[in-house]
Order: sequence, then C-alpha cells, then structure tokens
Amino acid sequence: MRFPFAFILLTLICALPFTRAAEKIDRHALVTRHNPHITKVDPDATLTVGNSGFAFGCDITGMQTFAEFHHRNGIPTEILSRWCWVTDPNPNNYTLADASKPYKHPDGTEQPYATLASTPAGQYLRTNPRNHPLGQLALEYDKADGTPLAPEDIQEPNQTLDLWTGIVTSQFKLDGVPVNIETACNQGTDTVAIIITSKLVADGKLRLRLAFPRGHKLDVKNTPGLDWSHPATHSSELLMPDLIERQISGTKYHVRLDRPGLLTKTSPHVFKIQDAPGKSLLEVTLRFSSQQEKNELSTASVFAGATLHWQKFWESGGAIDFTGSTNPLAKKVEERIVLSQYLMAVQMAGDVPPQESGLTCSTWYGKHHTEMIWWHAAHFPLFGRDALLEKNLEWYQAQLPAARELAKFRGWKGARWAKMTGPDMRESPGGPPLIVWNQPHMVYLCELLYRNNPTPATLAKYRDLVLETADCLASMVWFDPARKQYVLGPPLWIAQEIGDQATSQNPGFELSYWRWALDMAQQWRTRLGLPRDEKWDHVIAHLAPIPQRHGMYVALESQPDTWDNIESRHDHPQMLMPLGFLPGGPDVDRATMDRTLTGVLKQWDWETKIWGWDYPLVAMTATRLGRPAEAIEVLMREGPNNKYLPTGHAPVRSDEALPKDAPPGARKREIAVYLPANGSFLATIALMVAGWDGCTEEFPGFPKDGSWQIRAEGLHRSL
Repeated sequence: MRFPFAFILLTLICALPFTRAAEKIDRHALVTRHNPHITKVDPDATLTVGNSGFAFGCDITGMQTFAEFHHRNGIPTEILSRWCWVTDPNPNNYTLADASKPYKHPDGTEQPYATLASTPAGQYLRTNPRNHPLGQLALEYDKADGTPLAPEDIQEPNQTLDLWTGIVTSQFKLDGVPVNIETACNQGTDTVAIIITSKLVADGKLRLRLAFPRGHKLDVKNTPGLDWSHPATHSSELLMPDLIERQISGTKYHVRLDRPGLLTKTSPHVFKIQDAPGKSLLEVTLRFSSQQEKNELSTASVFAGATLHWQKFWESGGAIDFTGSTNPLAKKVEERIVLSQYLMAVQMAGDVPPQESGLTCSTWYGKHHTEMIWWHAAHFPLFGRDALLEKNLEWYQAQLPAARELAKFRGWKGARWAKMTGPDMRESPGGPPLIVWNQPHMVYLCELLYRNNPTPATLAKYRDLVLETADCLASMVWFDPARKQYVLGPPLWIAQEIGDQATSQNPGFELSYWRWALDMAQQWRTRLGLPRDEKWDHVIAHLAPIPQRHGMYVALESQPDTWDNIESRHDHPQMLMPLGFLPGGPDVDRATMDRTLTGVLKQWDWETKIWGWDYPLVAMTATRLGRPAEAIEVLMREGPNNKYLPTGHAPVRSDEALPKDAPPGARKREIAVYLPANGSFLATIALMVAGWDGCTEEFPGFPKDGSWQIRAEGLHRSL
C-alpha cells in the first residue's frame, strides 16, 4: 500500500518529541510576566540577587533593613557565600571516634559509626566547620523621634525583581519623601551594587549601615538568627579608607568599596556608608572576598553585567510556555517553572555544593547534604544548563581523596561520599553516616552530562567519579550465603528516614538504585574501552529483589509493614522511586508499581511529615505509568510544605510551640526555605514535558483533555 508524501511527512512531524510549532517562544514575555512584584511589607517577601555562589537577600528596601522582622516572622534576609567557613578551636582534639558507637554488620563484624550527635564531641563536629554570614547592609534613617527605622515607617511600597536583568527596584516613601533603591549582583565577583536616590540622602538623613555579627546562633540548627553577642571575640577593622578586614576564629575575609571616602566606623562592628553632603544620589559597590581583592566595579558596570548575564541565561537553555491553556493550573505551573529556575541559578552552584536552604539562610550549620545533590542539580542539564551542574561536580572531583579515605576506613573500595559535610567531605555525627542513597548520585549526574555531550572528553573528565563511586557501591553490599544474594545493611538509614537503623536491611529504592547505577557504570567502562567488572556483574545478578507485600512494593524488607501500619506511611514514599526517579529496570514490575502508586495516593499520611520533593517524586512515577492527571494534580497539590510563595520559595513550616518571647502572629519554621522542592519540581517538569528514553508520547505528564497548550524549547529527555 502506498501512502501520500504529505501523510508520511505529517506522521514524522507528530513523532517528534515536545514540538508544537515552528514559532519560537517569546522568552522575554514568558519570563517578565512572572517578575515578583511586592506592594506591602511582607515578612515572606524576600528577594535575592546573586551569582550561584554568593547571594544578597533583601527586604522591601532592597537591603536587610528589617532583617530581624523577616527572621522572626518569615523568610530571612542575609548575605551568604559558599566560601566563607568558620571553625572553632578544638582543644579536646575531638575526632569522629569520640562520637561513634559500634554497629553490627550482616557478616557478624562490628564497626564504629559516628552517630552520637548529642555528645560534646558530636556537637563540636556537627557545628564545625560552619558557614558564616558575611554582614548585614541596612538603611539608616534619622527619624524625628530618634527611634530606628521600622516596617511600619515604609509608605507606599512598590518593589519589583526584574528577572530578565536580575535587578531589584524598590520604591517607597519615608515621611512622605520618595526613596528609590536599585540592587544588583556582579556575576564574576561577589560584589553587590546599591543605588539610592532621594532628597533624604542630600539632606544627610538617609545612609547605609554595614554591620558584622559574630555568626549564626549555634543553639538553633535550622534557620538560626544572627549572633550579635560577645563583640570582643571577633574583629572588624578599617585597614584602608575603602577596605574592611574581618576576623573570626581563624577565618579572615574582606569587604572593599569601589571608592574611598564613604566609610566611617561608628562602633566595633558597625560602619556608616555616606557620601558628601548635598548629593541626592548614593551609589556604591561592595566586594566580599577571602583576600584583599581590588574593587574596580562601578554600579553602572555591575548593573550592565547583571543585565547581560540574565538576558543570556533566559535566552539559552530550556523554556516552557503555556500560553493559550485554559487549565486553571497552567499559569501557576508556568510561574513556578520560571521562578524556580531563577532561584536555583542564583543560589545553587558555589565553591561548595549548597545547603538545603541555598544562600537564603543557614540550615544544618551550612553543611551540604549530598543526598540532595540530585534534587539540587539534576534539572540543570535537563534544562540545557550543564555548566551549573559541572560547577557542583568540580567540588566532588576535588574531594575524591577524602572520599577514598572514608571508603578505606569502612573497608570498602572506591570512594564513599559523606552525607552531611562541610567543605572537607568529613562526616558529621548523627544519622548521616548511616544514609546511603547519596552514593549512586554521581553515576546518575555524570550520565546526564554525558548524554548532553557524548564525547571522549566527557568520559575522561568524569571517569573517576563514576568508576570509583561504583567500586564502593559493589563493596557496600554483603553476600548472604544462605540466600545466595547480596544484601544492603544493616546498619542503614533508608531514604524514608524511618525504621530501626541498627537492623534495617534491603530498602527497595536503594536496592534498585544500586542495580541501576552498577549497570550504568558498566556502560561507562564499555565506552572507555574497558572490560566489564566481574564483581559488579555478580552483584547486579545476585542483588536482593525489591521487597513487596499485598501486591505492592514496600519500603523495607526487614520491616515490610508499609501497607499494614499507618506509622510506616509518612515521610518520603520511597517505594515509588524505582520507577519515577529511576527509569525502571528489569527489577521493576509495572503492574506492581501501578498498584503501589494507587496505594500511596489513597493511603499515604500526607500530614505528619512530608517534604517539598515528595510531591514531585510521586508525580514522576505517575507520569512514567501513564497517569498524567494524577501527576499534575499531586505536583501542584496545596499540601503541607508544597505551598509556594509569590517569590518562588517553598517554605517548610510547623505548628510546634513558639518561644515565649515570640511576637503575635510569628510562625515557627523547621527550614525557612527548602530549595530541593524547587529543584525536584524542575526535574519533574522536564520529565513531564520532554519525556524519557523510549517515550514516544508528546508531553506525557499532561492530560490530553484540550486544556493544556504547551510549547517547549531546549529541554533534554530524562533517563
């Protein structure tokens, strides 16, 4: 039978993934229609300018004028980097051995793990090293009554973050007098630029105040306030008319202005920034650095550079446009995509990979949780922004020697990645040494980069990360001669973070991730011209199967009560991850996974403890199973810790009792903002729009009910 040429052409066009029309997306319109616009003093309305490794958070004034108000009631405003760390003296010479206790392995041997976080040694090693706030830049205004500037003094606020330029413009009045402030960050150096225009500046009533805290309060693990106590324990010296040197616990860093004559020291850790009388314009750039670097950047050059950078950012990489959609969720999905891209790009690729709150505020003493690196960074190559993932992986490459030593200490081969770590890849005491699902991430992330650039150079660059990670994976399991299978754990703290760590064995997701990562590492060996590793193949062939009960997958073989006990149905529903987060291999039965998804949707405890990446996790599985209506519903569900602010952040909050001195209306946070929510959302959207290997359906994560009109550019398929 012969087909007309037009019919054949139409068939080929329809087979192309996520291609709707030849018309290109108007990226400027797409991005700028979601510019955050703030018209009231809102403690949750924190905006950020930054360059991936340095960020400047600002309130309605474009600075940190009301930092305490924001910290106590909403989202903090801070100046943070990933290069500034502080370590207290260690007169007791604490080591991990001092915070360890023995755990029994399946082969009967015992080995110490540093799980004693509450001991003096454990506390010291958890809190050191820790990230250090670089300072606080605020407006200082001479009010008639002599009191400090307060949120209620701000009249007619009107603030916008122009996402296309990365510039925050803040307009308001003080005592009826207009004030205009512009804020931006340089992309090549950690330099912030401020321009203030107001008659109040000319009158000498309005200036900048730069203050330096001792650090964060150490008695609070997540979202601590700044510590202004014990001023004698640190120093802030004006070395030159334009240069401040800071010292705290052996750490030294500098703040340099673009010109002298503006700085005046008013107290041990406070400086006034003010220009000559009569000028209605105060413009200044401040460069933060570990060395005495020059600051030759004018405000004009910083603003021009920011504009050029962000325009290039938005004009490249992936874009998704829902124009024409009638579905009520479409505008919200599009907004979340745009704002999440900005937040992740501005905060999540520094000298040390990010903490879970990015560069907005501190959590876990600034430590990087390596199990979160997938949520933090996998979306970058899926959206065609490989360089930002590569920046994160540079740190992992530099830490290979430390990872090898950790593996050797455990009696394993290859490189073992510590879970909660500062810039040095040293384990932190507590549960982290028992968490293992961070281990295969390097294989997955390197494969994403290879797929975007399948060259010998990519293979050579990431060879050691992939092969040494896999070597450790193969040696972290034990062969049970009675079962004739390899088992994982104990000791073990599964991704769901429930169960007895001393006895937990064979969690389904981790088993599947092990099998998948070892098979992928074998593919890397083949690409590199190496023979397959016999030990890896033996593990792949004999690894314990994914546990199940009642025709559904369960989280843990040693405690298979997921569907029998409501106490086992909270936190992360990790039994879905073998087909969703992972592409699903021969160890996954689709019918069983389909029943498991139905069980999670109907029976999961969505109130007790749910995190921002759990909703995307479920949506990934629903998408791969061909259940798009449920995928988009659960992804955008207004549930606990899945409520996004107009600035793009997804805060984590609880209803626990507040301190007695808390002001009316104050809310307690476990974590003020949670960037894994944004990152996992983007990775999931990429899967739902662009599909995955072997997927032939257009936009597989969206219902074909006529309410969705989707155009996409620059996205890459998921694995």
